[in-house]
Amino acid sequence: MKIEVCLSPSLVHLFELEGKNVVVVDILRATSCMVTGLANGIEAIIPVAEVDECRRIQETGLIAAAERDGMKVEGFDLDNSPFSYMDKKLTGQTIVVTTTNGTQAIEKSKKAAEIIIGSFLNLTAVSNLLLETKRDVLIICAGWKGHFNLEDTLFAGALISKLKSETDLDQDSALAALALYEANKKDLIGFVKKSSHVKRLAKLNITKDIEFCVTEDLYNIVPTFVEGKLIASTIETTIN
Repeated sequence: MKIEVCLSPSLVHLFELEGKNVVVVDILRATSCMVTGLANGIEAIIPVAEVDECRRIQETGLIAAAERDGMKVEGFDLDNSPFSYMDKKLTGQTIVVTTTNGTQAIEKSKKAAEIIIGSFLNLTAVSNLLLETKRDVLIICAGWKGHFNLEDTLFAGALISKLKSETDLDQDSALAALALYEANKKDLIGFVKKSSHVKRLAKLNITKDIEFCVTEDLYNIVPTFVEGKLIASTIETTIN
């Protein structure tokens, strides 16, 4: 199994996607929300890149979540907090979602054999699915508006740490992500709190989401992209 890390969606064009499992990660907070929502009973999530497309689908009667620059876009139903995705009113619903970074990364991944949604919340489940399928893996970090960020790269390192016995790592980004995780795994939340996005969210008085989004293995589901929607598969795993 070959594992590569794309540190920003702006670099996706440099990688081959065909035939690979692509793991899209946006820890703060898009993919954490997607995993949480599907684990808590949402039927399916339609990720779209643009606000206008999200609004158009909302007008057909679906619940819609739209976030830009960390805040809910006016006129939409949900923000970008994983706690909002736990609302029992969403059980059984299909919702449409657009975010600043995460849904953009999904859009750029559509040539992959399979798109998998990763977060710390389902870390072991994602690693087990990848071990089952045995395809080469590309981890795409959503970053922030095309720039590198710490939290997504930290997740990439955590996932590689679980898979490293199955691969000979020879890509610099993957090696760097693994080193970042190994150096900080004993205090993930402390390290993440140094990141620019955490400081950005703190200015918006968004703090409770951060520790939640860096919690490992709360859920044993893996969202995958099927016919334009994210749906959940349950993966057999031991949650510690």
